[in-house]
Amino acid sequence: MWFRRDLRWEDNAALSQALKSCQELWCLFVFDRDILDPLPRHDRRVEFICASLHELDQGLRGLADTQKPSQQPYLLARHGYAKETVLELALGWGVQAVFANHDDEPSTRERDAQVLGALAAVGVAFHTFKDHLIFERDDVRTLSGGTYSVFTPYRNAWLKKWAQTSLPTHPVQPHAGALRPTPPGWSQPLPSLQALGFEPTNLAALKIPTGVSGAQTLAQDFLGRIDQYHEAREFPAVKGPSYLGIHLRFGTVSVRQLALQAHQLTERGSQGARVWLSELIWRDFYAQILYHHPHVVGASFKPEYERIRWLQGPVADRLFQAWCEGRTGYPLVDAAMAQINQTGYMHNRLRMVTASFLVKDLGLDWRWGERYFAQHLNDFDLSSNNGGWQWASSSGCDSQPYFRIFNPVSQSQKFDPQGRFIRRYLPQLAALPDALLHAPWAAGALALHAAGVELGANYPHPVVAHEEARAQTLQRYAVVKKA
Repeated sequence: MWFRRDLRWEDNAALSQALKSCQELWCLFVFDRDILDPLPRHDRRVEFICASLHELDQGLRGLADTQKPSQQPYLLARHGYAKETVLELALGWGVQAVFANHDDEPSTRERDAQVLGALAAVGVAFHTFKDHLIFERDDVRTLSGGTYSVFTPYRNAWLKKWAQTSLPTHPVQPHAGALRPTPPGWSQPLPSLQALGFEPTNLAALKIPTGVSGAQTLAQDFLGRIDQYHEAREFPAVKGPSYLGIHLRFGTVSVRQLALQAHQLTERGSQGARVWLSELIWRDFYAQILYHHPHVVGASFKPEYERIRWLQGPVADRLFQAWCEGRTGYPLVDAAMAQINQTGYMHNRLRMVTASFLVKDLGLDWRWGERYFAQHLNDFDLSSNNGGWQWASSSGCDSQPYFRIFNPVSQSQKFDPQGRFIRRYLPQLAALPDALLHAPWAAGALALHAAGVELGANYPHPVVAHEEARAQTLQRYAVVKKA
C-alpha cells in the first residue's frame, strides 16, 4: 500500500481493497523529492505530514495488533524520488502488486504512468482507486457526454448522481490480519524534519491539529456550528469555516464521511450544511476541470484571456512585492496577506478580495498570485487554487465577469465592519475609529496623529487609487470584449 494524499486508515479505498486482496500487506509513504525539493525549507505542510504519519503508523499498528502484535513499525517512510523508490521496494520486498489512490494532478499522473510502466516491466501490478473526491474524472458528464464548465448545472448533475448512487464503504478491520510490519532489514524510524532537510515551523504554536485525531476534532467542532455556516463564513473575524482544508488536502479525513454528514443535515433543513456541501461540490468541479483541461496549469481556461497585457517591469515587481508583504495601503488586503504569511491560512472571502486586488487593482498576472498562494497555503490544492485564481481574474470556467471588480474598502466595511480582523493583523492601526479604519488615507491629520498612525512610516500610503485602477482594468480587458 502506497499512501500519498490519503493519510488515514479508516474509509481508505486503496487500503481496503489491498487488505481484501492480499495475504500479506506492507505500507509505504514516500517523501517525494520531485515535490519536496522546490519547497522552502520552512514548510508547515511537510511538518503536518510528518506528524500525521506518526499517527498513521500507530493506527495501522492498532489494527494489526488485534491480530498479531509486533514492535516493528507498520509504515515505512522513505525520502527519495517516488518513481524510483516504489520500484526499488517492490523488487526488494518481492511484492506482486502495489495499491494506491488516484492523484489526478498533471505531474502526479505522469509520475504514476511511469511507475505503472516500470512495475509492469517486472511483472508487478499497479492498482489505483477513487478516494480523494466524491465524483471524479468522468463520473459527472453532460447529457451529450461532455464536461461541465459551469458550476450550477454541474452541481445539479452531481446532486442527481448522488441521489442515484450508494457511496461505497471501505472497511479495513475485517481484513486487518493481512497487515505486516516493515520487512526485516528494511525497518527504520520515521524521518525527522531535519533528516528531510526542513526546519520546524510555527505549526505547533498555531495549534493546527494534525492526523486523523486532529481532523475528527475539527469536524466535530464544525458540525456543532454548521447551521450558521452560510452566514458566518463571510466574516473573517468570526469562527465560521470548518478549517478542514489541510485535512482534506492530505486525506486525514474522509471526504465521503463529511459529504454524507452534510447531506443528512441538509435533508433536515440546515441552510449552512447545504452551502458547505456546495463547497465540497466546487472541490470536485475544479478537480474534473483540471483532469479534462490540464492546460489550465499555466494558461487561461478561456484562451482569449491570454490576449490581456499585464503590467510588467520594475513597477510591476514593486507592486507585487507590496502585495506579498501586505504593504498595499488597503487594510483588509494587508491584513489578509499578514494572515497567510504568519499562519499559512487565509479566509475564503479574503482569498477572493486579495486575488481581485492583485489582478484588477494592480494589473498583475493572476499566475503570480497563484504561485504565491501555492507556496504559502497549508491547504494548497492545485485544482482549487487554480480554479479560484482563474475565477478572480475572469479567465476561468464559470468565473466572475471581467467588469466585476471588488472594491477593497467596501469589502472591508461590509465583512469586517468593526475592524476586528484588521486590528488583529495590523495592530498599528488598532487605535483608529471603526469609521476610519478601512481607508486610513481618508482620515484627517488629527485623527491619524491621535491613533499613532503615520502614513508612509508605520503604515503605507495606498499603492494605487482604486477608481483609477478600475478604469485601467476595464481598458486592459477590452481586448477580451472585442474577441
